[in-house]
Amino acid sequence: MVAATLLLVWIAGYFVLDPKSHLGAFFGNAVADWSGSLLIIVGTTFLYEVGSADSNPVRGKKRNRVRELVHKHSLLLFIIVTGIGWAVLFLRMDPQGKWGQVVGNLVSEWVQMAGLVFLTKWLVEAGSKE
Repeated sequence: MVAATLLLVWIAGYFVLDPKSHLGAFFGNAVADWSGSLLIIVGTTFLYEVGSADSNPVRGKKRNRVRELVHKHSLLLFIIVTGIGWAVLFLRMDPQGKWGQVVGNLVSEWVQMAGLVFLTKWLVEAGSKE
């Protein structure tokens, strides 16, 4: 709730501020950053990613392989699908426009989150409990 409230504050501030000012640029970046934070907070709470210590364990086996695959990778798939949505929106916007810059940063944030989820599944650090 706190992260969502802060995101709303950043969005409201960006609406009224000049994006060419330091404060306006800060609020625009904060919109993208806090959107990514909210994505990870909510995503790891309600979605599952196989191999993640933060995800709840899967109980039983699904009989349908596609449904099982979607369930096991629901966090990464959600990030990919919504990231494609952000990318399509960005392609239709002026990248130098007020909201075009923010949406461009959102695309970058989503790629970063997808990369982090993917990399944490495949890379192991020596001494890590996972």
